[in-house]
Amino acid sequence: MSTLSFLLEGLRNIGTTGTITRSSPALCTAAIDRIDFATARTIVELGAGDGVITRHILERLHPDGKVIAFEVSEDLCDDMRAIGDPRLVVAQDSAEHIRFWLDKIDADLADHVVSAIPFAALPPELGNRIVNAARDNLRSGGCYNQVHYSLKTKSYYERAFGKVEAKRIYLNLPPAWVLYCKK
Repeated sequence: MSTLSFLLEGLRNIGTTGTITRSSPALCTAAIDRIDFATARTIVELGAGDGVITRHILERLHPDGKVIAFEVSEDLCDDMRAIGDPRLVVAQDSAEHIRFWLDKIDADLADHVVSAIPFAALPPELGNRIVNAARDNLRSGGCYNQVHYSLKTKSYYERAFGKVEAKRIYLNLPPAWVLYCKK
């Protein structure tokens, strides 16, 4: 997807994309910080967009690993499918269905979860269901990393995980936050 196409998709569906620009390399790097790529075999990505963070994950993922990338936009899912990596499973589905997709690839739990879902644009009940589904399907010791443009929904992660560390990423347009939660 071109930059212009991404901008138009963001403008048409800001409630599901949450942004009109792609994540910068600095934000992508911060989003996958805390992932132990030496041991991770199953990574779940929520709100994967066109796969900009997904590509960073795949660059470091073990050859036997899998990424389940959730996205609701059909056009953005098509972009991710075009990545053509057999380790990538594109889930055009709501992220609250993590368990279904883990079962589909015969994984008991996710080793790590990375999310760029714009929770501030979702009904709070749905947002809490998604965060709780991520927590419930995350291996003990795994991390949940959430990309945000505000701290408005930080309480979702505090309720689910307890302690939340927030890191500001200024090298992104607009500047963003990554929230780190450990299970």
